[in-house]
Formats: sequence, structure tokens, C-alpha cells
Amino acid sequence: MAIPSEGSELLASPAPLRVAVIGAGYWGPNLARNFKAAPDWELAAIVDMDRARAAKLAAAHGDVAACGSVRELLDTVDVDAVAIATPAHTHHGIALTALRAGKHVLVEKPLADARAKGLEMVAEAETRGLVLMADHTYCYTPAVLKIRELIADGSLGEILFIDSVRINLGLVQPDVDVFWDLAPHDLSILDFILPGGLRPAEVSAHGADPLGTGNACVGHLTFALSGGGMAHVHVNWLSPTKIRQLVVGGSRRTLVWDDLNPQQRLSVYDRGVSLDTQSRSAAERKASAISYRLGDTWSPALPEHEALGQMVAEFASSIWQQRPARTSGAAGLRVLSVLEAVSSSLGAAGRPAAVTGNDFQLEGTR
Repeated sequence: MAIPSEGSELLASPAPLRVAVIGAGYWGPNLARNFKAAPDWELAAIVDMDRARAAKLAAAHGDVAACGSVRELLDTVDVDAVAIATPAHTHHGIALTALRAGKHVLVEKPLADARAKGLEMVAEAETRGLVLMADHTYCYTPAVLKIRELIADGSLGEILFIDSVRINLGLVQPDVDVFWDLAPHDLSILDFILPGGLRPAEVSAHGADPLGTGNACVGHLTFALSGGGMAHVHVNWLSPTKIRQLVVGGSRRTLVWDDLNPQQRLSVYDRGVSLDTQSRSAAERKASAISYRLGDTWSPALPEHEALGQMVAEFASSIWQQRPARTSGAAGLRVLSVLEAVSSSLGAAGRPAAVTGNDFQLEGTR
């Protein structure tokens, strides 16, 4: 949009940025559709090893080039940025190639398949002054943006607990367990809504593989929050019912997000346990009388917009403003660090595993 300048005519809008979507499988078409519709972007190319699939998606969006490799893209099409929607084990190589060619990079979750690879990607972008953004799509939904606002302004009070449930039937993945498949959504949301981001010192993870697939199909993850609270994440490929729910319990109010209830996605409850936390000692607090609040329940009004549309707009803004994106590479790395600790805990029969580099201080920290 044009930007007014005091005492002058409207300034010209910057030219749309040119972007290529790499990967025309499950997620790539969604990215391509949103880049095509965004005024800040010009969809310039689709890249896929299956050239016919790339050509089919490119043709659906008009005058868009189709390429069979990243190398062909960089040699033949002028772009400012790339969006990577390929399997996680390919993210590192594609991102480094694009960054070294001077392109800004958006990467589908998870950032990479190993923390060391993610760290190299973030450092490369930092060195070159380029934007590396994690496609943590849920962070751009109206509900999650509102949750972040309510936590930031103190409406919920001190966070006492978080319980996140993401369960449904399928799809069992052949190359990753249920934590690496589903938990990045929950972890990215927690990183976005918690002041200071996702920085647990250690995690405990328990998983089960009742189907004998070689990977956990049911999983429970717990870790401590600052201030003495606890977070719990439940992920499951085997549930016949689909649940997408987040409960954030605060000292003042408790919030429930039901992502499958479009009529009332968010509910805020002024109900809970009240305890005099101002007592001078633990013994005095223990002896204090516990009372229960039974107040009102309300549902915040939420605007209607597609999260992916907001995400691609944020990608453009971060490039133009030369700043880290709200879901930066550093945010993706914090999620990746927790996932690696989850794998370590699983391998140790659920014993706590330290989270490496949870004090990560490169771009994007808050």
C-alpha cells in the first residue's frame, strides 16, 4: 500500500518481491496460492524434482516458470526469495544454496532435521544479512495472535500450566515419529505466546509404538515453565477423534482454545483457585486458605483472515524493513532444540534430557 509522508504526496509502493516455491507436493500448493494472491509478492516459479508436477502447479497460476531443480531456478529465474516446502531432511541443503545465492528463505516446519543444521542455516542468514523465516503458520491465526496479546497484557496473570492436545487418526509417517510430525505446531505456538520464547532447560518425553512401526505413534511431552508452572503436550496418530485444544491456566484467568470450534474458538474463564501468594514463607503459603473463583466466561471476538496470507505478508515486511520475522530462524531453532531433546529423552526411557542452546541469542530473540 502507498505510504503517506507528511507534507508530501503519497510515496510509491515498493515493487512486489519475486518468489519461487520449492516443492509442489502437499504444502507447496498452499504457499503458491497465497503468494499469488498477495499484493506484496509476484509468484515467479515452482520447483519440483517431478517437473510435470511443477508444471501443473505453475500452469494453475498463470505465467509462472516451472523448474526441475534449485540449480535450474537460480540459473534461469530472477527471484528475491524462495519458500521451501520439501521433506525436512532436504531443508538444510536447499536453504544454504539459496542463502549463498543471496535469496531470502522461508522454510516449512521443522526448520531442519537436526539442530546443528538449523544452527548453520541461521548463522548463514545472519552473516549475509538475509531473512530466514520459519513457516510456523499457526502463529498467524487470529486465535494465537489473541492468546499472545492476552498473555502479554497480563489478562491471564502468571502462567501456572499449559496443556496442549493434538490428536487424530493418521497419517502415520514412515520417516519420523509423532513428536517430529505434530509437536512442532504446539512448540511453535508456545514459543510465540510465551514471553521470552520457548526456553526449557530440560524435557521429559514418553512415547509408545503399539503398531510396531519403529517410531512412536503416541507421545507425551512435559517441561517446566519459568515461575514454577508446567507445560504438557500430547500428540497421537491413533485417536479416532480429532482434538486440537490448548489450555493456558493463569493465576487470574484460564484460556481454552478449541481450534475445531469455529463458533467459539477462544473461551476465557474467570474461574480457578485463589491462594495468597504474598505470604512470606512456603509454610505460610501452605497454611493459607484456598478459595475458588467462580466468575464469568467470555469469548473474545476474532477477525477473519487466512493465517498463510498473514504469514507471507510478514515475510515481505521483514525483508523490506530489514528485521527478523516474527517467526524467525531463531524461533525455528528453539523448536528444533526441544525436538532433539525429546528424541534424547525417548531414547533414555523418558528420563529428562537437557535442551541444547536454549539460550540462543542470534536474530529473532525477544
